[in-house]
Amino acid sequence: MLRILSFGIAVFFASLAQAESPRSALPQDMLVAAEDADLSRFLWTNRLIIVFADSEADPRFIDQIDLLAERPAELTERDVKIVLDAEPALNSTLRTKYRPRGFMLMLVGKDGQVYLRKPLPWDVREISRSIDKLPQRQQEVRDRRTDGS
Repeated sequence: MLRILSFGIAVFFASLAQAESPRSALPQDMLVAAEDADLSRFLWTNRLIIVFADSEADPRFIDQIDLLAERPAELTERDVKIVLDAEPALNSTLRTKYRPRGFMLMLVGKDGQVYLRKPLPWDVREISRSIDKLPQRQQEVRDRRTDGS
């Protein structure tokens, strides 16, 4: 019984150590710090997925990061950068501009326009479908087809 209990405690503390920062699950080259997220810097070059939460411990925030980490190649193909803002006390410019309440997922297009706001986590497949419906993305796909022919 003592062995089982000590094993359980060891597993619990190991999982806590792994769960320290959910951000570590995402490719670092895709991440943009919320403090550095000047939207004008990304105009016409990248789409942004912005994930707001009141805490990094919010289960929806953790789920969203896990979902994004499952298929980073699909996001890279669509020129996506990810901004994580889970510290309301910092009052970032993004929080001031978009005024999230609790958890919120946003998709900002290359033109700087907000195309999607969701109060629940979305997987990359759903996000990719939304991106693929954007006129700019459809033009990119057409351009790639003509360049490849």
